[in-house]
Amino acid sequence: MNTSLGQFNPVAIIFFLLFIAGSLGITYWAANQTKSAVQFYTAGGKINGFQNGLALAGDFMSAASFLGIAGLVALNGFDGLIYSIGFLVGWPIVMFLIAEPLRNLGTYTFADVVAYRMRQTPVRIASAVGTLAVVSFYLIAQMVGAGNLIKLLFGMEYELAVVIVGCVMLAYVIFGGMMATTWVQIIKAFLLLGGALLLTVLVLAKFGFNPLNLFAAAATKYGSAVLAPGKQVANPLDAISLGMSLMFGTAGLPHILMRFYTVPDAKTARKSVMYATWFIGFFYLLTFILGFGAMTLLGQADIQKIDKGGNMAAPMLAEALGGNVLLGFIAAVSFATILAVVAGLTLSGAAALSHDLWVNVFKRGHVDETEQLKVARYATLLLGALAILLGIVFKGQNVAYMVGLAFAIAASGNFPALLLSILWRGFTTNGAVASMLVGTLSSLLLIYLSPTIQIDLLKNTSAIFPLKNPGLVTIPLSFLVAIVVSLLSKDENASEKFQEVEELIHLGKIESN
Repeated sequence: MNTSLGQFNPVAIIFFLLFIAGSLGITYWAANQTKSAVQFYTAGGKINGFQNGLALAGDFMSAASFLGIAGLVALNGFDGLIYSIGFLVGWPIVMFLIAEPLRNLGTYTFADVVAYRMRQTPVRIASAVGTLAVVSFYLIAQMVGAGNLIKLLFGMEYELAVVIVGCVMLAYVIFGGMMATTWVQIIKAFLLLGGALLLTVLVLAKFGFNPLNLFAAAATKYGSAVLAPGKQVANPLDAISLGMSLMFGTAGLPHILMRFYTVPDAKTARKSVMYATWFIGFFYLLTFILGFGAMTLLGQADIQKIDKGGNMAAPMLAEALGGNVLLGFIAAVSFATILAVVAGLTLSGAAALSHDLWVNVFKRGHVDETEQLKVARYATLLLGALAILLGIVFKGQNVAYMVGLAFAIAASGNFPALLLSILWRGFTTNGAVASMLVGTLSSLLLIYLSPTIQIDLLKNTSAIFPLKNPGLVTIPLSFLVAIVVSLLSKDENASEKFQEVEELIHLGKIESN
């Protein structure tokens, strides 16, 4: 297949510039409203359910969803769906177990909930470690996707592309905070759903609008194995481990949990999850068609020539079906996708550094609004630099795969402590700290010892830990450590305040006039 990817593309650049100009206009408007820490972190709690549902979908439908999953399906067939399904099934857990308690108990970060009845300092330090580990791995995927995309569309060096993405994202977050990030995510969700739907219609038009004809064509070209499980994740234990990480990790992602503070009450938080689930579910159905469409219409060899991880399958498909104009539009949508998610990630990481560590640990809560806002912006700058560095170091990795590792850390380091702090009276400060630290550090250690790092990155012949994703080991370990340490330690204050937590979970904070 002849492709213009890798060459200067003026149509794509026009779409890019239009999106950047529009989003910077939103940032300018949002900056005029962002004068306090509450506005910077939560947009003042004024976002309604439908808006937050779209923003949640925009925050969640990342480069891994659009570029990564389409690429995985194109290269591996049916097995690429394990990511789609895993990403989606975590949302009922968020709706029924997490959204309402989080909105009623917290202020800016999920650590507010865990620390509510615990000793503040150790819990917030441990939660910040977990948050920053998740954010770092998630940022890798987004920045790698962004670097590849801009490199191929602008014909520039990968490293320069990563730096440009980091700088544009920093402008959103530093000046516009959560208000700018929310509206960029809403616009991006509309663009992404519209672009994916248009591409899907064009793919199905080639096969009589019958998905079965598409699957049959793929099987004819590459054999029936593309319609069966086992190619991407051959080891059943790997499949279970990945599934657990994706399902429970959704309920531990700091940038997703932070979005529940942008709505006025718990009812609106639940409603926003419902909207997000519908949007995300619909989108993942489309990525399945796009993956098989790319496999059949482009061919796996041509996809891998452009990007060995398959991340450019969707833009290549757009070019094949609609020429430079559609390629430019889909590329701009992909760029919008990455920027919106990176902005949300950076904001949640900045909240961990400034709100959890600076305000509540170092300053013991004695910080005025001006200082809090200034520290938040400095923390954002630091995380932006980290995002750029990680994007350069992990060049060439499949973005969906890297996000799977971020989910494993979130499922192990954040989710058990968050759930137990809400549901178990006997949960103690020591149990929470041990759970978060063991879950996070064991995930990082096993990822380092896994085939992903040892074989794919370091080019060793074997790996000490056999599973590609550590969730099967680290999630139960985190729960076990939390329970055992809590049973061995006493925390009278945590036990006494559990009644208050239960009431707040169901009734919310009663505002005094």
